[in-house]
Amino acid sequence: MLKFFLIFNLFIILAIPLNAQDSTSVVIMDEPEIQYPGKPLIMSLVLPGAGQLYNKSPLWKTAAFVGVEVGSILSWQYFAKKAERLQDDYESYADLNWNIANWVDNWKNPPGNTIEGMEWDNFSALKHISGTHDLTLHLTGTLADEFGQFVSSDILETHTDWVDSASVSVVRNLHYYENIGKYDQFVGGWEDVKSDWFWDEKKLEDSTELVIKTPMKVDYLDQRYVSNQMKSIAKYSITTLLFNHVFSGLEAVLTSQKKARKQQDTNEVETDLSLVYNPINRTGIGGISLTINF
Repeated sequence: MLKFFLIFNLFIILAIPLNAQDSTSVVIMDEPEIQYPGKPLIMSLVLPGAGQLYNKSPLWKTAAFVGVEVGSILSWQYFAKKAERLQDDYESYADLNWNIANWVDNWKNPPGNTIEGMEWDNFSALKHISGTHDLTLHLTGTLADEFGQFVSSDILETHTDWVDSASVSVVRNLHYYENIGKYDQFVGGWEDVKSDWFWDEKKLEDSTELVIKTPMKVDYLDQRYVSNQMKSIAKYSITTLLFNHVFSGLEAVLTSQKKARKQQDTNEVETDLSLVYNPINRTGIGGISLTINF
């Protein structure tokens, strides 16, 4: 046994000519896995949550982005359709309760009642057909030949008889539906203006403005307000939809880069091979130590 031990020690000494306290370290570098951070970015920009799924992120991340995507689309469709329906309603309401014949007639023969000490003629906006804003009239027949197919409503001050002509109609566009509700100049066109008109104070930043209204005009403005609110919510839904794509893409690329750095660190394997010192042994060698760090 002693003879075998001496032969083994001699073999170690000849094969590995090292001092007792010397050591040899070998570092093995694995080939790092190639990462493409742009791929999850593009996937998430196209479909939020897809990049998270590609990165094998927790499922709640994918579900969150997909949920926001679906919710935004459904919200946009719902509120856009509701706004359109409400717009059709208030436009029909205006078509039924406002016309240029009333407008011109109440300008020529204003209501004689006094409201809280104020008469119709006390408001300068009601004294004229022409003003800071106007409507567009569509002419046909001989009138169109003489004046053109489209003219400003200001012309009604000199051609009041046109309101009874079948050749004259008002163009009902977005400009029209905004003006008849927004400006006092057109309040005379509402059906209830002769009996139910009133004025109200509107607080501005540094002044107070008197606004002429009728119950029908107030109802009309309320309908427009609700419709516009629905349009705003629909726009917010679209904005949320767009930001969801961007946030999903940013989160996906950041997660991909983080995983790539982590993968690069874990792919480095360090192996340490050294001799163990043994003071009892004549050669000082007590064995071999192998350490692997990964």
